[in-house]
Amino acid sequence: MGFRISKEFHFSASHRLGGLAAEHPCGRLHGHNYVVELELSAAGDGLDAIGFVRDYGELGDFGKWLDNDVDHRHLNDLLVGVNPTAENLSRWLFERWLPHYPELSSVRVSETAKTWAEYRP
Repeated sequence: MGFRISKEFHFSASHRLGGLAAEHPCGRLHGHNYVVELELSAAGDGLDAIGFVRDYGELGDFGKWLDNDVDHRHLNDLLVGVNPTAENLSRWLFERWLPHYPELSSVRVSETAKTWAEYRP
C-alpha cells in the first residue's frame, strides 16, 4: 500500500451554480468557508532519504497561492467554462498542482462542516 500524508488549508470564496432550478439556493450568488485537504502518497517504501513522502513545509507554496489567487474570489471567474461545484473544484486544484507535487494522490474540498468532495484519479 505505502504511505499517505495530508495537509489542510482554508479559504473563503463565492460562487453561483448553473443548471439548477430557479428556487435552488445554490443557483443564487453565495459563499463558503472552504477547507481543502491535499493528500500525497508514496508507494511501498518510496520515502525520501529523510523518511518523508514530502516535507510538509514544501506544501506552503500551495497555501500561499490559495491565499493570493483564490481566497475571497468568485470561483466562477477562476473555473472558466466549468460549473464551480466542490467536485469540479477538487479536480481543478488537483490538475493545477500535480506538476508541482507529483506525489499528489487526491484533493478533498469541503463547503460545509458535513460535506466533502474528493478527486482521486
